[in-house]
Amino acid sequence: MTKGKVVQIGLLISVLGLLSYGLAPQFGADNFTATTISSLILILIVITWISSYVYRVVNGKMTFMEQRKRYRKQYEQILNDKLETKFNSLSVEKQKKLMEDLESNP
Repeated sequence: MTKGKVVQIGLLISVLGLLSYGLAPQFGADNFTATTISSLILILIVITWISSYVYRVVNGKMTFMEQRKRYRKQYEQILNDKLETKFNSLSVEKQKKLMEDLESNP
């Protein structure tokens, strides 16, 4: 999640809290009840956000982990391509000898 997204989510949560506080009296709630309702909504939002964070941590779906997996996959692909090119450039005898050496040394 980028810093911009975090700021946007923070602003959205603040607006939701202000709206719930402002709209509660229009439904017949007094000041104490409006404060309680808006606090409850904000607490539920924060608990939901923390729960989603813990879920992403447990499942390894964090941004850094995803970037690392992508990087590792690309790195392995490049490495495999280079090894294959180098192997194909060897003579047939050298390829056979290399394969025999690999089979004998697991």
